[in-house]
Amino acid sequence: MDFFSILSMIGGLALFLYGMDVMGEGLSKASGGRLEKILEKMTNSPLKAVLLGAGVTALIQSSSATTVMVVGFVNSGIMKLQQAVGIIMGANVGTTATAWILSLSGIESDNVFVQLLKPTSFAPVLALIGVVLIMFTKKEKNHNVGKILVGFAVLMTGMDAMSAAVKPLANVPEFTNILLMFSNPILGLLAGAVLTAIIQSSSASVGILQALCKTGAVSYATALPIIMGQNIGTCVTALISSIGAKKNAKRAAMVHLFFNIVGTAIFMIVFYTINSFIDFKFLNDSANAAGIAVVHSIFNVVATLALLPFSKLLVKIATLVVPDEKEEETDDSALHLLDVRFLDTPGLAMEQCKNAALEMSEITKKALFESTKLLYKFDEDKVQEIFKMEDIVDKYEDEIGNYLVKLSSKDLSENDSHTLNTLLHSIGDFERISDHAVNIAQSAKEMYDKEQHFSNKASVELEVFTKALEEVVNLSFDVFKTGDMNRALQVEPLEDAIDYLQAEIKKRHIKRLRKGKCTIEMGFILSDVVTSYERVSDHCSNIALSLFQVNDDDFEAHDYINNLKNSNNATFEDYFSMYKNKYMLP
Repeated sequence: MDFFSILSMIGGLALFLYGMDVMGEGLSKASGGRLEKILEKMTNSPLKAVLLGAGVTALIQSSSATTVMVVGFVNSGIMKLQQAVGIIMGANVGTTATAWILSLSGIESDNVFVQLLKPTSFAPVLALIGVVLIMFTKKEKNHNVGKILVGFAVLMTGMDAMSAAVKPLANVPEFTNILLMFSNPILGLLAGAVLTAIIQSSSASVGILQALCKTGAVSYATALPIIMGQNIGTCVTALISSIGAKKNAKRAAMVHLFFNIVGTAIFMIVFYTINSFIDFKFLNDSANAAGIAVVHSIFNVVATLALLPFSKLLVKIATLVVPDEKEEETDDSALHLLDVRFLDTPGLAMEQCKNAALEMSEITKKALFESTKLLYKFDEDKVQEIFKMEDIVDKYEDEIGNYLVKLSSKDLSENDSHTLNTLLHSIGDFERISDHAVNIAQSAKEMYDKEQHFSNKASVELEVFTKALEEVVNLSFDVFKTGDMNRALQVEPLEDAIDYLQAEIKKRHIKRLRKGKCTIEMGFILSDVVTSYERVSDHCSNIALSLFQVNDDDFEAHDYINNLKNSNNATFEDYFSMYKNKYMLP
């Protein structure tokens, strides 16, 4: 094997790994985060969890990615440790799909139709279709399909290049001697584990082994222990991911390791014990790509079936290895959803951000509505509670904002990019609304401390204003949750009606002030309150407008509002009249 053959092998390996990465990314983005959401929810039975883990891994072509997601779910408290075990086992079964796809390269026949099944025959066609979809279509869905096709074609081209480059090694005695060394079960297992730990992909290491089979020098006696080791080596990714995680997340990674170690140990002990009595003749035969896929699948399926009934025991062992030194503080807020492990799965990470932002909006709404109640019935404990909620909302804004900045550097789908922009726009408005809740609470406290109150007429007017405020908040927050563009159109007319209401209340207050029916001091407090109300409605308008803004790159909020108000827009005028009449002051 000369220098140029080595270069060809390295180049083939590079193409193979890159193709696998591109194909996996395309599959993940094509799923739009749906696979991850299903993985998060459908784990209420061990068998269903195994099937789900196998299915998701087969689709995204990476057991490591699935396991890291599971570690993130457990760390975030979304999934219990016991639920994670089945998915981890299923991921090992699902990863065998790659070996079967790669085994197609070993098809040999003179029949034209059979030849067409070989990846080397149809990969160029898939590559052409993929390039056309990427370069000449605008739909993101087509781009993702194109990436899958191109990734597969590059993967198979790399596999073919590797196989061609290593084929001459069959005539190199030194290479044959090295392979004979790995027929020792312990050495073969260590070799497979180390190789997989380095490249952090059992699918890729199995593919490399399948390529080496083209030399004809790899026997099943050599291949079998290497495959066993590959299953242990793939645990490294999850173990690294669990560093710095909570105890249950570390236990999930340990369950993955124990499952593979125990499964491998049992399989090898049973297999080689039987072999010592029966002497399996096939071990001396040259392995091929299809044979590697068969061995890989049988091992993982048998290990899963054998150990699934003992999943609780695996959890207990992991708990013993990672004990509870002291009771961990549990975080009841939704910020635990923002796990850095999800950043490698942007669709899932975006969904977690949305859930955290929804929790932030609920806290903001509660703080605001509690503050308006204080104007009628003061409670010092409620004031302190509102201050605490405002601090929590501030924390949400910082954490979600920082997480979104990290997420923005990832390769996001068009829909996820829109969601990211909506969240960035909205979390600032939620935070400012919580600030106004504090301002309203402070006004209520000032009234209580000075033993003053609004006049009867001012109280009635403020009650009408409060109802209008509650509606605009409920409407805009619901629009944020659902993304309903039709309902979003109602927010601006209601906000305009609130502006009118504020001006009318101030006008009436000045009349009462002139007649001596209201004090100047209470006038200042009323002015502060209605100003806070009006500014809250402005932020509600911003939240609704952000939906239009992120869906239209050329959208300008000020131009949109001016057009609505100055172009005799019938829909706007109808809604404005409806809200103006609904909240007419007595």
